Amino acid sequence: MTHAPLPLLLTLSMIVVASPAHCQTSLTYVSAPADNPLKGLVPYARPAADRFPHSMEFNYLPLSDVMTGPDTFEWGKLEKLLNDIASRRHQAVFRIWLEYPGRKDGIPAFLEKNGLQVTEWLNTNTEPFPQQMVRTPDYSNPALRAALKSFITALGNRYDGDPRIGFITAGLLGTWGEWHTYPHTELMASKEVQTEVLDAFEAAFRKSPVLLRYPAGVDTWAYAPNHLRNFGYHDDSFAWATLDTEKNADHWFYMPALKAAGPKAINKWKTCPIGGEIRPDLWGQIFDKTPAHKQAQDFAECVRQTHATWLMDTGMFQNQQPPARFDNAVSQVQKMGYEFHIVSSHTNKSSGKSTITIEVRNTGVAPFYHNWNVEFAALDHKDKILRSFPVTWKITGLLPAEEPRIWTVSIPESELPEASYRFAVRVANPLPNGIPLRFANEPGLHTSHGWFRLP
Repeated sequence: MTHAPLPLLLTLSMIVVASPAHCQTSLTYVSAPADNPLKGLVPYARPAADRFPHSMEFNYLPLSDVMTGPDTFEWGKLEKLLNDIASRRHQAVFRIWLEYPGRKDGIPAFLEKNGLQVTEWLNTNTEPFPQQMVRTPDYSNPALRAALKSFITALGNRYDGDPRIGFITAGLLGTWGEWHTYPHTELMASKEVQTEVLDAFEAAFRKSPVLLRYPAGVDTWAYAPNHLRNFGYHDDSFAWATLDTEKNADHWFYMPALKAAGPKAINKWKTCPIGGEIRPDLWGQIFDKTPAHKQAQDFAECVRQTHATWLMDTGMFQNQQPPARFDNAVSQVQKMGYEFHIVSSHTNKSSGKSTITIEVRNTGVAPFYHNWNVEFAALDHKDKILRSFPVTWKITGLLPAEEPRIWTVSIPESELPEASYRFAVRVANPLPNGIPLRFANEPGLHTSHGWFRLP
């Protein structure tokens, strides 16, 4: 990719030059793409490629696929899933389950052979899908409890920080791994067992974000407290049971549950990601101007209040969507999660060095939760790196509505390339060939490898 001619650059940004040694550039805001990495809509693995822009894919795996004994594991199927998703330049979101309506294979065979009791029952909580039989293990069983802790420890040892992974939902407990056995609440794991699982995840994962289904404070009736722990949340009835209706019967909706869990839970989004799934009843139609379902809640307001970064969705990926629905979905998804706008760049040449200052702000609803490296370099006219310069800049922790973050680097003239060059910055995706993070600036200033060329 070559430089744009000067007349085009003047349409992209307002350039003010005080002198040849001093250049200040203000940069125009343009919405970042809907498929920026680690945000947006997430289909099940192997979606049709032309349905909707996305950067992640989701799938479930039964615990029996990866655990063969109390301390023995077979990672082949998880490796296959992660590699398959990565081959499409995407990161994975995954969940491991023990019980799933209509399936019998979640519980590792060695546990049942050693006496684990299993309750089979008809799950009527499957709308809009048919009712299905479920096999719920006795979560109080010591061997099962030990196995869960052993598995989580092994999973973290192997995969924490793996660049193929975007987010992990804790799973393991309850139907679909969603931490409930409704309407048979008596079958759900006790708070004591939940605490063991939370402790294990907290110890095992320090890099890859883990998300829990339900916010819980000290007095939450069914759940062990998690409001002070380093976990995000996933609302799996998004835009259906998200906003507070102020009805007593809807106390379990996400925002009422979040408020009940206390201030620490309410502000969790500032350090831990919020994800989830658009309620299946609303797939696709939630992006219509007026969704047909009477229980649909305003999607944009749900995103604003929850600070959601990603949402599983099947509706937009099943079929080609009407243009109006597609366009509205793109606009709404662009507003999810982080969005970084480079407000200005400033180059000052004096005392034998060039000092470059970049001003970046977060125009989204959430921060960026992965500690990806920020890189700075000089590129030639073909966008080839002539020289990289070490910087300690961070993109994490920059919250929406905060003052812009200032990145500054000073480079001695002796270290600058002799050939014609242009400075560039990028947030490097650690997944080889992963989708690059693009700033909310003119697309023509980005290279195919994610470098943003400073005017």
